[in-house]
Amino acid sequence: MRTASSLLLLTAALLALAPAVAGAQSAAPPAAAATRLTVTDAWVRAIPGADVAAAYMTLHNAGREALEVVGVRSPLAGHAMIHETRVVNGVSTMRAHEPLTIPAGASVTLAPDGLHVMLHDLAHPLAVGTEVPLEILLGGGGRVAVSARVRPLSGQ
Repeated sequence: MRTASSLLLLTAALLALAPAVAGAQSAAPPAAAATRLTVTDAWVRAIPGADVAAAYMTLHNAGREALEVVGVRSPLAGHAMIHETRVVNGVSTMRAHEPLTIPAGASVTLAPDGLHVMLHDLAHPLAVGTEVPLEILLGGGGRVAVSARVRPLSGQ
């Protein structure tokens, strides 16, 4: 009799927890945001003799809500971050631009003389034609892996 009571009590407890467990499973994981972000035309400009490089790409948010890019990582760089170059009164300045918000249904292009990813403290010189692995970090914990082909200084 005691075993039957214990089993009945355990069953009741599990049934009471079922809605909470089901709700936790149906919540969108951080990776869901990553599936809404697509990255195209990723490339890196090689700068001969320098331990820095710049990466460019187009980021598209296919979702119904804005996405925030909160950082960038690469195993080839000691540090990576989104920067923006601006020319004011003929003087070019560069400053950090994180987080980067990508509106719902919109694209943001990282291109020379504008937004770009700065890669600092490179592990080794980048050879033209090789690939640089990048990881785009999204608010909420999502991540998108990207491979960017190294182009010469001319960008061609």
